[in-house]
Amino acid sequence: MDGYNVKNYTEPGGDITHIGGRLIFEEGASVEGLPAAENQPDSTAATVAALKDEFNALLRKLKAAGLMAAD
Repeated sequence: MDGYNVKNYTEPGGDITHIGGRLIFEEGASVEGLPAAENQPDSTAATVAALKDEFNALLRKLKAAGLMAAD
C-alpha cells in the first residue's frame, strides 16, 4: 500500500480536526462549546400576524447565535 487516506484527522498541533465521514452521536453523547441561541419564550400569539412576528424573532436569534446562515 503506497499511502493511507483517512476522512477524519487532526492537524499537527491539535487545533483543527477535519470530519470527512459521518459523525454519529450515540445515546448519552454530548457536545460542548457550541453557541446557544437566546431563549424564545413559548408563543402567546393570538393572531397569525403576531405568530409571524414571534417566528421572525426566533429566526433572528438563531442567526445571531451563528446557528443559521444570515440573509
